[in-house]
Amino acid sequence: MADHWFIILISMLCVAAAELERFELPAKGDGSLSFLVIGDWGRRGAFNQSQVAFQMGKIGEKLDIDFVVSTGDNFYDNGLSGPQDPVFEQSFTNIYTANSLQKRWFSGKLPFLLHILNWLTGHLLGNHDYRGDAEAQLSHLLRKIDSRWLCLRSFIVDAEHAEIIFVDTTPFVKSYFLDPEDHTYDWRGIHPSKHYVTNLLKDVERALRESRAKWKIVVGHHAIRSIGHHGDTPELATHLFPILKANGVDFYMNGHDHCLEHISDTESPIQFLTSGAGSKAWRGDVKRVNRKGLKFFYDGQGFLSVKLTPPDAEIVFYDVYGKILHTWNATKQFI
Repeated sequence: MADHWFIILISMLCVAAAELERFELPAKGDGSLSFLVIGDWGRRGAFNQSQVAFQMGKIGEKLDIDFVVSTGDNFYDNGLSGPQDPVFEQSFTNIYTANSLQKRWFSGKLPFLLHILNWLTGHLLGNHDYRGDAEAQLSHLLRKIDSRWLCLRSFIVDAEHAEIIFVDTTPFVKSYFLDPEDHTYDWRGIHPSKHYVTNLLKDVERALRESRAKWKIVVGHHAIRSIGHHGDTPELATHLFPILKANGVDFYMNGHDHCLEHISDTESPIQFLTSGAGSKAWRGDVKRVNRKGLKFFYDGQGFLSVKLTPPDAEIVFYDVYGKILHTWNATKQFI
């Protein structure tokens, strides 16, 4: 296997930021790029997490994946208590053990990171992660336990013909600040939240505007469109979605709702892809309104795969047994 194979297991983001940090990933020799998408998973293997991980390993080997994207809520119910929390190994290291999920990092433009990291997993922070010690998931100490782990709040993966921008969506949601119920959130590095969100939106808009990638992908924890339990996120629909639409984004991928779903935007080419079924699923908890563009919905456990070439994209959803539930293909013509 070529030296440039690269893994990212990305859950809800971790980077406060001025300009978004960028990582580069060469495509395979045939120009293809393949990865899995999983979210809402960290339950010590329970609620079929281990079974989903097993099937991810099988599909990952079949597709010869380059990395894994995780859409957040890495550790339930309240993130990590600190960098020494055993939940980290119980829910991550000891679960995602398949060879296909252990890819080597390579990037000639980041030799200083190569010196620090032999293996890479990138993670986003979900709302449950913010309920624990969010800074723990940013800690370099976790990399000593599992060298795949890399946690940033928001960042970019530049994979030649595809660019993936990870956006820290939890600080967008006003209710977490105004009505946290009995939860305590770790907002270190976020206050003032309005300033944080405003700057993040500017960074995302700049990155998308300057991108020359054939496929543009944005990943966040919260949904812009969903018919699941949480449904649409108004703050993202108001502030983030117009930026995506104006800058030719192809896919917005998220977790948060514990289901698998595909919704096509009716006014742009954007496809909304939810993959939040990494462990506990909410069967029957479905909204009956705003179903415009709904292509597929499944409220059991599973994950999805993405295969990209310069002109083609293939999205496939799988259940906990590895059965294909839904496939979507697209072709783009480029001058």
